[in-house]
Amino acid sequence: MKIVTPIQMNSIDKNTIDNYGIPGLLLMENAAAAVASEAVSMLGGGSIGRVITAVAGRGNNGGDAFAAARLLHSKGCDVRVFLAGAKAGISGDALTNMAILEKIGIKLVEINDTEDIGLLDSNLKESQLVIDGVFGTGLSRDISGIAATVIDRLNLSGKPILSIDIPSGIDGVDGSVRGTCIRADATVTFCMPKIGLTVDPGCGYAGRLTVADIGIPRCVIDAQDIKSEMIDAGIAAGMIPQRIPDSNKGTYGRAFIISGSAGMTGSGRLACMAALRTGAGLVYAGVPESLAGIYSSAMTEPIVIALPDGAKGHLSEMSAARITERMDGMDVVAIGPGLSAADGVRQLAEKVIVDCKVPLVLDADALNAVSGNTDILKHIGTDAVITPHPGEMARLTGLTAADVQKDRIGIAGRFAREYGVVTVLKGSRTIVALPDGRIFVNPTGNAGMATAGTGDVLTGVITGLIAQGTSVGEAAIAGVYLHGLAGDLAADSMGMHGMLAGDVVRHLPYAIREIYKLRRPV
Repeated sequence: MKIVTPIQMNSIDKNTIDNYGIPGLLLMENAAAAVASEAVSMLGGGSIGRVITAVAGRGNNGGDAFAAARLLHSKGCDVRVFLAGAKAGISGDALTNMAILEKIGIKLVEINDTEDIGLLDSNLKESQLVIDGVFGTGLSRDISGIAATVIDRLNLSGKPILSIDIPSGIDGVDGSVRGTCIRADATVTFCMPKIGLTVDPGCGYAGRLTVADIGIPRCVIDAQDIKSEMIDAGIAAGMIPQRIPDSNKGTYGRAFIISGSAGMTGSGRLACMAALRTGAGLVYAGVPESLAGIYSSAMTEPIVIALPDGAKGHLSEMSAARITERMDGMDVVAIGPGLSAADGVRQLAEKVIVDCKVPLVLDADALNAVSGNTDILKHIGTDAVITPHPGEMARLTGLTAADVQKDRIGIAGRFAREYGVVTVLKGSRTIVALPDGRIFVNPTGNAGMATAGTGDVLTGVITGLIAQGTSVGEAAIAGVYLHGLAGDLAADSMGMHGMLAGDVVRHLPYAIREIYKLRRPV
């Protein structure tokens, strides 16, 4: 599903109205009809005599609220309409719908002072539903004054809130909270979700999200250069290789996962098992020689390759020759899980980056190792994907983790374009940024996955998909969705408390099965 910035959506609206002759009033009416339908649904399907408080702003979002109030009034609802501010300054289609409201006898109450707030409070107490139409996706400043007070009162009312297009106070560009914002139970957005609705923290305030078709022609949407999408099961299904009857383990690829150090043997084991559970035919675990026995006793299916470590318990440049020799026969190489920050790891990581000729996955300590020499990523001679969490991304970019979290899409996108690597910025609503500028936002996953090792599992999933012939970009896109869905299935079966990374691994085949249900027949 494509997702857009507010500027892109405004351009689509303008093109529809100016060049295709579809009146703005018609688009507003269609939007209002979708809001009214959702409102009736939230009321349990009934409308006669139900009390609804609609609070509008002075822009087009307010116009949608006026029109929705009129439609709900026609369905028999007792609709009370408030305006956050004065009527002066309302124009265009919003003014037209406000005038219609007043002509049919629905009183519009301006909220300009504390006395008006008291009237709003008393109406909220009598209401079964609140409609939020105060601010739309064009909000570009922090909310203060009477508008902030109105939003706070709506949140404190304890009544279900339905937001129009976006919860008032959420920035449509990056999902940030502009001072204060509505905590909606449901949001009806129009044509396509705005990016601010799909990423944190905005997505957490939207409640149940419905995308309504308001009559914008497909050709208008296609004419807009939209590079952002929300991943869904349909997208992922088309990227996960099918199993074929006449096949063997070699058909599904050879993956070489370089990992491990004393005290961190679990990371590589999780990555290896995740690659196998995702469908890789053969997985080779390249591990320190002094720890090889631990891996061999803990894993039955992966093939353990003991790499020289001088009995130090970690890999270093002394392992490079053996690794280079092994890489040539592989379909994908992954390096990073549990490598540690020991001496020699940086040199090893740089050697692998320069020498690898098959698709490469860089994670964890491999990323930390090159963070002081990020330009080496420009010397990768193959397709590559990196999978940093916000802290690792901060080290790669010289920013703070807080800075990264404030602009996840922007930072991931710029890094992918500059260094030519698929960039998977992990976290809630993981971002996948491709070097060609496309951005994908992942909706799957849950807080139960906030536990050690789940990042290693993701490395294994992406590596396993690449082993089977999936491109690095598609493996990253499908991989984050599959990884999150496996986590969701684990949470459904056992709850989020106490979930372990191994539980995500065990649910990967079930997640693939769920995704495959949506795959189009060949």
